[in-house]
Amino acid sequence: MRSGGVALGGMGLLAAALVACGSSNEPDKRCADRVTLEKLNTKECKSGGRGSYYYGGSVASNNRISGGSFDKSAVTRGGIGGSHKSSSGG
Repeated sequence: MRSGGVALGGMGLLAAALVACGSSNEPDKRCADRVTLEKLNTKECKSGGRGSYYYGGSVASNNRISGGSFDKSAVTRGGIGGSHKSSSGG
């Protein structure tokens, strides 16, 4: 009986940690080539590299990024603890 309570308590801590991690307002960022939108290794976004950080979006099977922006302020984070903007037509 006692071990069941410990397991459930551990699950609660895990759930709290996951929610805390997902509550950041920072959008996902990836390193990408500004011209081709090809996803690059993060080191290419360090000083002198050919990449820039691309915020939000997703990576397609052809290793190209879409659906985000190089402008961090133009992207909002969704998902757990994030905000969703929606509009409806009338």
